[in-house]
This record gives sequence, structure tokens and C-alpha cells, in this order.
Amino acid sequence: MSSQVDEAAVLTEGPWTHRFVGANGSRFHVVEAGTGPLVLLLHGFPEFWWAWHEMLPRIADAGFRAVAIDLRGYGASDKPPRGYDGYTMAADVTGLIRALGERSAMIVGAGAGGMIGWAAAAFHPKMVSRLVVLGAAHPLRLRAALFADPRGQLAATSSILKFQVPRYEHVLTKGDAAMVGELIEHWSGPEWTRTPEFAAYAARCREAIQIPQAAFCALEAYRWVFRSALRLQGYRFVKLMQAPLVTPTLQMHGALDTAVLPRTAQGSGRYVIAPYEWRLIENAGHFLHQEAPDLVTGEILRWIKS
Repeated sequence: MSSQVDEAAVLTEGPWTHRFVGANGSRFHVVEAGTGPLVLLLHGFPEFWWAWHEMLPRIADAGFRAVAIDLRGYGASDKPPRGYDGYTMAADVTGLIRALGERSAMIVGAGAGGMIGWAAAAFHPKMVSRLVVLGAAHPLRLRAALFADPRGQLAATSSILKFQVPRYEHVLTKGDAAMVGELIEHWSGPEWTRTPEFAAYAARCREAIQIPQAAFCALEAYRWVFRSALRLQGYRFVKLMQAPLVTPTLQMHGALDTAVLPRTAQGSGRYVIAPYEWRLIENAGHFLHQEAPDLVTGEILRWIKS
């Protein structure tokens, strides 16, 4: 039963500090390690801050203040009934940068967190000094691919289309959130799915999504993407996202990503007028921060130090 999972499930002890920070009208659970320039780590779906538990101490040891957050609606952060649109989630990030006492930060975002990273850098360019995106196309590239590549990206997005169904969160959490484990496996490269690390990671994500309201909140962000497509709010979002990025951006993508196809993500650099690098990671799927942690950590450190 999902009611048995408590927010305490995500407050795992380790070489980091847990605290709660108010930003943009909500309370966020943040996990920090180290001192130095701020590096903000944004997890994707269906993850929570634990996505970065291996990277957090390593980034801290390299001389940075590494902060992993639970996004709005996830883990131990607030789960308000609304605010899952692109604007609000980007403002959550910039609000957190200010609440953490900084003027700007380097952002590392994976999956849905990468989408938020793109938006935060586009809407608030002075506050994002460096951007690293893992497994996420620029929102306008994704939007174009859904229309232009029906057999490819649209078909790959079929599971997310199901999220539009009302009360689908009950399907997601049924049977100890079995579907969450299936999605992580489906989107990952086959090498990682055969490891004990994969099983342990999937189990943690399945537990965290069963925190009351977490599944509903996670799906609301996907529902907004589709609902807004034909509305003024979505049109405004698209107009704002057309502004070229002035933030130096490193984009890494798993060659075997079945959630966001590499060909969908690859054209994202056209939206960046700052230094930009594209790295395709062989044998990795959508969760390349889990599947190739040493390589990805090394690349992140190279980019944020440059």
C-alpha cells in the first residue's frame, strides 16, 4: 500500500547534509556537500535526489558546493496541486539559487531535470553560468520531433502519452510501483539492467514514487506539456524558448536512449550561441548518470572547471 511510504524514506544518511529551503512559494528538500561555486543537480522522472548520491561527494571533493534537490512534487519536497508548468519549475530552480545565497549556479539536469535546465538557462540567463544536460533534448527540438518523427520520437513517447489519462498515477504505483521499475528498465541500456546496482536503484525509485501525491505530481508535469501545446500559455513558452542560450552548454546523451532518441536530442545545439559540446555515450540509455557514472562525472567536472 502506498500510504505506508513516508517522506523519511528519502532522507538517507551519507557524506551530505539534508535540509529544507523555501523558494518560489514552496518548500524544497535539498541535499548538500562541499563548499565553493554552486552546482545544482536536477533529477529526472521517475527519480528523486538519490540520482546524484554517487556524484554529490565527488563534485564536492573537486572544490564545489554540490546541491541535489527533490524537484517540486518529488521525494520530501512540497507537493502542491499545481505549478508543474515549464515556467514555474524553471522559477523553482532560480528561486533555489537565491535561497541558497548565490547569484548564479552551474546546473546539471538529467531527463526531465535537463528540460528544466534548458528552460532555466533560457529564461534566466544571468543566473545559469554553465549548463550540463543529460538525456534531454531542447524543448523545441522535442516538440518538433513529436510532429516530424511519428515512427521514432512519437512512438518512443507512447508511455508518456498514457500519463495523460486521469488518475493514471494509480496505475503507476500499483503493485509496489512495478511500472516505475519497468519504465527505468525500458529506457536504460541493457548492460546496466543486468547489474545489482540497477536493481537497487529501481527499488529506491519505486519506493519514492509511492510517497503520497508524488506520482500525481510527477505526471502533472507531463500533462502540462501536452495540455499547453494548443494553448496560449504553451505558445508563450515556445516563444520564450526561442531565445538563443548564452550559457556554455555540454549535452551528453546515451546512444541507446529509448525515451529521448539521440536523433531528437542531437539538433539542440542550434539553440545555443555560447560554447557548446555534444557527446554521445556508447552503450548507455536514458539514465547515463547511473549507467556510466565515472565517465559522466569526469565530463561534468571538466565542463564546470573550464
